[in-house]
Order: sequence, then C-alpha cells, then structure tokens
Amino acid sequence: MVFQITASLLDACVLSMLSRGDTYGYEITQNLRESLQVSESTLYPVLRRLQSSDFLRTYDLPHQGRNRRYYAITESGKTQLGEFKEHWKTYRSRLDGFLGSEV
Repeated sequence: MVFQITASLLDACVLSMLSRGDTYGYEITQNLRESLQVSESTLYPVLRRLQSSDFLRTYDLPHQGRNRRYYAITESGKTQLGEFKEHWKTYRSRLDGFLGSEV
C-alpha cells in the first residue's frame, strides 16, 4: 500500500471491528490484513493504547488449555468511534475534492 496508516486511523479501524463483536488479537490482525498492511507487533501497542484510554476492555477465556485474551469495545470506545467516523467523512470529502470521487 502506498499510503501510510496513521495511529488514529488504525485506532478507528480496530474500534470499528470491535463494534461488531468481541474478538482476540490474532483475529483482529488477520481481519485488518485483508485491507491494511499491519503486523501483530504493530497491533498490540494499539490495543494497549485503546485500553489505557478506556476505549476497550479485556477478558480471558480458556481455549485449548490456555487462556485467550479477548477485546471488547466500551461505551467510551463507541463514542470515540462515532467521532472518528465524523472526522473520516470530512477528511474523505476533502480528499475526494482533490483526487475525485471516482477513486
């Protein structure tokens, strides 16, 4: 991909994914990789940052004899996601003005 992914855009993508349901880190990485170039080493600091901002919470569930850490969006995270979406609409509209909406 030619364009750099900013931290806030990555935050928005993670929160958006978690708004559809709880999941664990590896699955988040795999789903993001369908559209973005992101590694697990990139993702886990994002998850920690979102957790420390109270935008997501974690819980553990047993899986094949070990605990798997799941991530869930909080109410604060849903509010933040709404703000990200509003900013994205404005950002995209402005870029479409330069690049054209047919892109």
